Amino acid sequence: MSFLKSFPPPGSAEGLRQQQPETEAVLNGKGLGTGTLYIAESRLSWLDGSGLGFSLEYPTISLHAVSRDLNAYPREHLYVMVNAKFGEESKESVAEEEEEDDSDDDVEPIAEFRFVPNDKSALEAMFTAMCECQALHPDPEDEDSDDYDGEEYDVEAHDGMEVDTTPTVAGQFEDADVDH
Repeated sequence: MSFLKSFPPPGSAEGLRQQQPETEAVLNGKGLGTGTLYIAESRLSWLDGSGLGFSLEYPTISLHAVSRDLNAYPREHLYVMVNAKFGEESKESVAEEEEEDDSDDDVEPIAEFRFVPNDKSALEAMFTAMCECQALHPDPEDEDSDDYDGEEYDVEAHDGMEVDTTPTVAGQFEDADVDH
């Protein structure tokens, strides 16, 4: 695949949190081979034995999870959804989108990576490292993420709406007609 490049693996200077050897990488159902997955504070990287691989920047990662559903994929793995297209697929999708007149401009391209470690007991550590590193890169488009400081969200302060804070009385709505 053309997006695979040669680069040095992330090290302690980049905040390496987890290094998982013998991990198979799968992109949109196509196996890329077995290599080493590097979960660092700066990026998520995978390199095969020859030194070819790829890196994913955390802001492009929209979802990561441990998948244990053997109906979805035959082995347990770390599932990562990325807001981007990779390899040959990116060229084809651009051509297809240009042909469609009524395409939705708000639809972002999506790629699905599956990282399948040879040692499935490493999945929890991989997931934890991903969570810690992802938290270091909050979504810049999420306007509410910096408003929450662990306290209750105050609607009036943020939205200018008036809220009726009068407590309800037990049995207050018992005589209401409910149409289902």
